[in-house]
Amino acid sequence: MNITRAVVLAVLFAAVALPAFAKHYKNTYPVACTEIWPAVTDTLGNPDNYTVIEKDDAKMTATYDVKHQVHTNISGALLQRKNKVTLLPKGTGCELDVVSNYSGWEHDDQGDFKKRVDEAMTKPKPSPAMQATAPSPSTK
Repeated sequence: MNITRAVVLAVLFAAVALPAFAKHYKNTYPVACTEIWPAVTDTLGNPDNYTVIEKDDAKMTATYDVKHQVHTNISGALLQRKNKVTLLPKGTGCELDVVSNYSGWEHDDQGDFKKRVDEAMTKPKPSPAMQATAPSPSTK
């Protein structure tokens, strides 16, 4: 019975201590945060990769869960916690601050997120003229 109690206590202590292992990953972009936030929301909008827990467009911050196919080890499953992204103005640029709790050989939550944001930023955006001239659906 003492061994069981010790194991239960160890698991409880680990569950409380693991969020303290979260790391801030900061990347600076030479453009305004208002230009990056649409790419962040586009990235988080992919239901195959993320579940958004909380999002504040005014503060440009979001809390989200990363969806993984499988964890091949127990530490990966235990370290799976909520991630957070915040955009912070830095002069004329913007800092992308990602708090990620897990990075390992099978997953790199922060790296994958940044790569997806960068890809979303390179997607062509429809010009305002194209949106204005787009035919509207007729209501016959």
